[in-house]
Order: sequence, then structure tokens, then C-alpha cells
Amino acid sequence: MSPLELRASLGLASVFGLRMLGMFIILPVFAPYARNLHGGDSHTLIGIALGVYGLTQAFFQLPLGRLSDRWGRKRTIYLGLLVFAAGSLIAALADNLYAVAIGRAIQGAGAISSAVIALNADLTRADHRTKSMAIIGMTIGATFIVSMIAGSALEKLLGVPGIFALTGVLALVAILVVRFFVPDPVHGEHGDAPGPPVALATILRDPQLLRLNIGIFSLHGVLMAMFVVLPFELSRHLPATDQWKLYLSVMLASLAIMVPVMLVSERRRARKAAFVGGVIVIAGAEVVLAAGSGVFAFTVLGLVMFFAAFNLLEASLPSLVSRVAPASARGTAIGIYSTLQFVGTFVGATAGGWIAQHYGNTTVFLFCAAVALFWLMMAAGMQVPRPADAATQR
Repeated sequence: MSPLELRASLGLASVFGLRMLGMFIILPVFAPYARNLHGGDSHTLIGIALGVYGLTQAFFQLPLGRLSDRWGRKRTIYLGLLVFAAGSLIAALADNLYAVAIGRAIQGAGAISSAVIALNADLTRADHRTKSMAIIGMTIGATFIVSMIAGSALEKLLGVPGIFALTGVLALVAILVVRFFVPDPVHGEHGDAPGPPVALATILRDPQLLRLNIGIFSLHGVLMAMFVVLPFELSRHLPATDQWKLYLSVMLASLAIMVPVMLVSERRRARKAAFVGGVIVIAGAEVVLAAGSGVFAFTVLGLVMFFAAFNLLEASLPSLVSRVAPASARGTAIGIYSTLQFVGTFVGATAGGWIAQHYGNTTVFLFCAAVALFWLMMAAGMQVPRPADAATQR
């Protein structure tokens, strides 16, 4: 990668990381916090408040992705980050669960994921784009890991309202990163001139993009459904203030598994085997969590399995989408992908809350296993493009 490509990749990865922090960092602390607010006696409402961020993300990803194709990537990103900061402030000042949900909804309306990934693709050559997207993917995984560890610690130091305020400040910092650190795109510089327009229906019907879209929907749906009930499961064994220690241990163990698998699969061109294997491990982890509910050793095993696979898949999916999507509609394609990601966030959190309220925590884990098995059927027919194929498409 050239110095300019590396600068673009690192800058946009940091912006993406700061943005995703707003979704991830409250996962380990939100449900117990919401339970003490007015309206928090309903698991369903807690799930809606947690997942409404994903609903508005889903609603605005495609419009902002298409806007970035026409109005400009950077201007679209500035707009989204300002909206996110406003929502963070509202959530920080809220004194009931309904107001928190409104703040979360406004946070989600600043849906810049598709514009960021598209800008990153604009600034990198096709034969280096996988590396660049891997940097973003690994940053997302690292953000998730930091969030699981820091969320509990920051809740003790700042409280959940303070965490919301902090994420708003970080969004404003991200604007400065985009303005002063990330280069401006020059169409055609990397052989990615826009070319003829691609119809929205063509992008929606593309079978490979469809499989990837179903994948991100499933992955984040399972994640959010789990975290409606996981803090309460862990509270059987650890107080909330000490749960960060478990998350730290689990994340380190999962990274020790995930990183070698990713490196070996890249070296041996076994990306599909690693990807499909990751989906199988997700399903198995949910079965372990369900079968061992109330047994600490099973909970730890299930979490290590889940997060090893989650980090692998979260790092792989954005790279695959950017390689499959045509350059002239990359913002649109990634907008659809991001839309499905956040639809999954909302559906997973809402379904997890409803199932927990009516059928108990164990059933939530079984539901997640069923979603993963459905995803496995879709992923089995996936075709992973080679770098040379990706370059030809561009």
C-alpha cells in the first residue's frame, strides 16, 4: 500500500471505530441501566430502546449511501456525525427509557457506514483494497473488544449518561479526522472511475451481495439478541462492576484463536472455509450458551467461541462487499449492506427482548442458534472473489 492509501485506511478506520463505539460500548451496561428507568420494567421495551439505533441506521443507510455517490463522501460523513452527536446528547440528558430511545434513534439517523466504506474504496487501488478493508474490519473488531472491556469500567466512572456524552464528543473528533487527516478522493486515480450507472434493482438481486447482506443481518441480529439477556446471565456469577474482567479474558482468548485462523485462511486462500466455519462456530456457541445456562464454565466457553467467530466474520464481510460491488454503485451497494446490518440490530434486540420476556433467556440463545443455521444455508453457496477478479470488475 502507498503512504496515501495507508493514511486513508487508518484515518477512515479510526472514524469507523469511533462511530461503532456508539453502538457497542453500551451493550454490557445498557440493560441493567434501563431496568432502573421509568419504563424499564418491560424487557421488550428495553430491547426496543437498545435496538432502535439499528432501525434508524437501517432507514438512512441507503439514502446516505446514494447521497454520497452524488453529493460527496466527506460532506455526507460530516452530516451523519453531527446528527449522531446530537442524538448522543439527547440520550445523555434523558431521565426515562422513552427519551433514551429517542436519543438512540437520532444517533442511528447519522448513518455514515456506507459512505465511509465507499470513500475508503475510492482512495485505494483494487489490488490493495482487501488489505484496506481488513484494516477497517479489524478496527471494528478491536472497537468491539475495547467496548466490552471499557463499557463496564466507564459505567462505574461516568455512568451510562456519561458514556452517551463521551460518544458524542468522539463523533465531533471524528469530523476533524475526516477533514484534516483523510485525503480527498480523485475519481479515476486508482482505476475506479464511476462508469455507467447501475440500477438499484440490479444491486438488490445480485446473488453474492444478497448472501453477504443476509450474513450481516444475521450476525448483528444474533449479537443484539444475546446482549438483551447476557448481562443478566452473567450477574448470576459476577457483579456488574466486575464483568469487564470476564470480557477482557474472553476477548483475549478469542483473538488468540481468530488471528491465526484469519492469517492461515488468507495464506492458503481458504477464505470461504474460514467464513463458513465461523458461521458454524456461531451456531455452536449459542447451543453451548443455551445448554449451559447457569453454569459458568459453559458460559465462558460459549462466549469465547462466539467472539472468536464474530471478530473473524466482522472483519471479513466489509472487504467482501467492497470487492463484489461495482465501482459506480459502491456507495449504494454498501448502503444496502449497512441497512441490513442495522435492520438486524433492531430485529435482534427487539426479538431478544420479546422472547426473554415470554419464554426466558435460554430460548433467546436457541433462537440465535436457529438464525445462525439459516445463515449457514445461505453462506454455503457463497463465492469469494480472488483479488484478480476484483480488479477486473473495477
